[in-house]
Amino acid sequence: MPKLFLAAALAAVLQHAPAAAQNSNCGDRAAIVSQLSGKYGETRQNVGLNADNSLVEIFASAATGTWTILVTMPTGVSCLVAAGQNWQVVETEVAPTGNPA
Repeated sequence: MPKLFLAAALAAVLQHAPAAAQNSNCGDRAAIVSQLSGKYGETRQNVGLNADNSLVEIFASAATGTWTILVTMPTGVSCLVAAGQNWQVVETEVAPTGNPA
């Protein structure tokens, strides 16, 4: 997935992360990660820090094709904010150089 598309998708998802902390998709990070690993075979594939200092992690499994985005707030609350199927690893795309016009 191109980095720009991934960044835009994450930005849209993360706008709703604080609201997600109020629902049942949130809990202890260690317990959530254990379930992602045990039930779906997912491991952490990517990690980044959001502008509000929340930790954004993408877990995925090449074997099952499932993926999950987990956001851990600075308060320590972790929330599942998105999940899906058909995860694919793609080669890193190189940004074009020069004048794009």
